[in-house]
Amino acid sequence: MCNIVTGQVFMLIPTALALMSCVFILFYISFTSNFFIHSHQTFSSFNTSLVANASIQRHTHLQFNGEPTEDSMGKEGNHVNENEVFHDRDAFMDNYKEMNRSLKIYVYPHQKGDPFSNVLLPVDFEPSGNYASESYFKKILAMSHFITKDPSNADLFFLPFSIARLRHDPRVGIGGIKDFIKNYIFNISHEYPYWNRTNGADHFYVACHSIGLFALEKVIDVKINAIQVVCSSSYFVSAYIPHKDASLPQIWPRLGGNPNLEPYKREKLGFFGGSLNSPVREKLLEWWGNDSDIFVHFGRLERSYAEELINSKFCLHVKGYEVNTARIADALFYGCVPVIIANHYDLPFADILDWKHFSVIVTTLDIPLLKKILQGITQQEYLVLQSNVFKVREHFQWHVSPVDFDAFYMVVYELWLRRSSLRLH
Repeated sequence: MCNIVTGQVFMLIPTALALMSCVFILFYISFTSNFFIHSHQTFSSFNTSLVANASIQRHTHLQFNGEPTEDSMGKEGNHVNENEVFHDRDAFMDNYKEMNRSLKIYVYPHQKGDPFSNVLLPVDFEPSGNYASESYFKKILAMSHFITKDPSNADLFFLPFSIARLRHDPRVGIGGIKDFIKNYIFNISHEYPYWNRTNGADHFYVACHSIGLFALEKVIDVKINAIQVVCSSSYFVSAYIPHKDASLPQIWPRLGGNPNLEPYKREKLGFFGGSLNSPVREKLLEWWGNDSDIFVHFGRLERSYAEELINSKFCLHVKGYEVNTARIADALFYGCVPVIIANHYDLPFADILDWKHFSVIVTTLDIPLLKKILQGITQQEYLVLQSNVFKVREHFQWHVSPVDFDAFYMVVYELWLRRSSLRLH
């Protein structure tokens, strides 16, 4: 009898384990997805806008018909902070002034006659294209008041090689970048004493192409110690170390003044245009490829890309090969609220700007809920988000002659924060 009872007990064990596994899975999903929506849960597992979270539960739609109704204001009284897009504006302004006054950067010198001057010196034209941010920063820095010719006064040291130009140099190419950088670090560490003082911790380089993150595999000290200012800033990738490294905004330069279309004139709820080059974009197409409110397009557009952006309320930034594209800066330029669908993206200037006040962040798991999320944002909440878009877009623009608080100064400020951290250590 005892053996029979024991056998029955053992037969129940797999069932009990299966039940426990199901409970655990449901518990996990409830904390990582919007399929279980609670009153204080965010849409994203890391930073989704609280505005949309409060709204989706009321299932209200965007309305553009004059004064906000009681419902559009939110019965619970949940609002975006209308006046603040910074984490701490006062601290930012104080540090910004000090940065402008005292920060000094030494650039390793090279001459026009050097064999790789095209890679090491700033470009002599106005940058353009997808990776313009890299060239803009280098060009503007060379003419800025942050440069010092005396390395003993320098807070930071700039490694001026250009990943984008190395890619297209027939002497180097993609396959030779790692060896080029290995040789470059070897040369400066033997010709100058500055690298060896900190093993590169007070050095930095800038790269917008994703190859930049993996170009350092033959110089592990650069990867571990030096500050990497890169566009492909994903904290899911081991090559990128948040807080040590910094996110460079990928910006396609736009000519002319900032366009501004009144919110009620924007016809589409959401828009995405691009290449079908990732599982995330394939999922977006699967769910919303034939939708009448969210326009998802892969291929040639019937009207210009700029017109689509300026006529949409929300513009989708969807992960492709990497987490970054120029679409966030495009959306901001055209006054469109960016919707970020790219998990693990260490967003540009996240140390400074509070992204939930001017964007909507949706985890890739919640693409099926995208329309419900966007329609759940009330008129008043949308107007605040768009108003904040106008406030932050100056930080995502390059100028050959830099303007206070533009992309150049914001990147330098990120370096300033990391320089301060180095001094604390």
